[in-house]
Amino acid sequence: MSDSRLARLADVLVGYSAGVKPGELVLLETPVIVEPLMEELYRAVLGAGGQPVTRMGLDLAEVLYREGSDDQIAWVNPARREDIELADVRIVIEATTNTKALTSVEPSRQALVERSRAELRDRYLERAMSGELRWVLSAYPTNAAAQDAEMSLSEYQDFVYGAGFLDNGDPLARWHDFARRLREVAQSLAGKQELRIVAEDTDLTMSVAGRTWIAADGHKNFPDGEVFTAPLETSAEGEIRFTFPAVFRGREVDDVRLRFRKGEVVEASAAHGQDFLEEMIGVDEGARRIGEFAFGLNEAVGVFTRNILFDEKIGGTVHLALGTAYPDCGGTNRSALHWDMICDLRSGSEVYADGELVYRDGRFLNGA
Repeated sequence: MSDSRLARLADVLVGYSAGVKPGELVLLETPVIVEPLMEELYRAVLGAGGQPVTRMGLDLAEVLYREGSDDQIAWVNPARREDIELADVRIVIEATTNTKALTSVEPSRQALVERSRAELRDRYLERAMSGELRWVLSAYPTNAAAQDAEMSLSEYQDFVYGAGFLDNGDPLARWHDFARRLREVAQSLAGKQELRIVAEDTDLTMSVAGRTWIAADGHKNFPDGEVFTAPLETSAEGEIRFTFPAVFRGREVDDVRLRFRKGEVVEASAAHGQDFLEEMIGVDEGARRIGEFAFGLNEAVGVFTRNILFDEKIGGTVHLALGTAYPDCGGTNRSALHWDMICDLRSGSEVYADGELVYRDGRFLNGA
């Protein structure tokens, strides 16, 4: 990966996504394998006048799950609380050398972690919603991620940079243009009362009355490219089958099918990973309800990679997340879980808003 592309990514994350201002405390969190990008991020934050604080660590989760007691697994590092309370900006880079490291861990132990982090996650969302904390999440290409995507490392690097519009031209101009188109979609959905999604093995209706649609344009995820909301918590009725495997915490669950009644999952099945699916949706009461529904609109992300940062943005897809809702959408569901699952609508699909056909085969009919 060339130095120029790393520097370009860092500049966009710091200048466009996070919008770092002079004097702000900027938390930079990466695994140690991201050291080349960390250096560029540190330099970019200094250039913006911010105060960079680095948090680089080894991924020792497998050791904790296998050898730690329940109390040790549930323990929350007080330094994490301090970081969340004091930071003005948080930039997180995800990367791993082994995406399957946790596949043999007992699902109950992973569920314990999700529950124990719920309070901190809620505080994080509270500060973000109030404007006290800005954050952005991005990814660094590794061989492990490339293998998951069934690409060589160089192919995956090109994919990552292409998804972020960093491959050529003026990336800032391209993001500003894309953001405008995303806002047009959000505006077209504003005020709608009910959505119905119809596809193979899918006929799901939900209310979005009074909820806010948000254009995700690269200021919290990078790359980005979705428009999302929080459905009314008791409104989902019907069934949905997810086209792609549902990946969460390194575990892969295939052919997930959910049936909803009065907003709650009443049936959940999977061709592979049934035990993990049941454990996760049983984390708490809110884990059985929809916290987010979204349209993926980034046409530069056209393939499934087993990385939700990219996959939920695939142009022509929708996804819903079981569990906690983003408060800025108006959602009230709270849970230790937030698990995005993706349904490909690029062929044989229709979406109706208040009974009117607005979307077919992966595209909005109004051209947005």
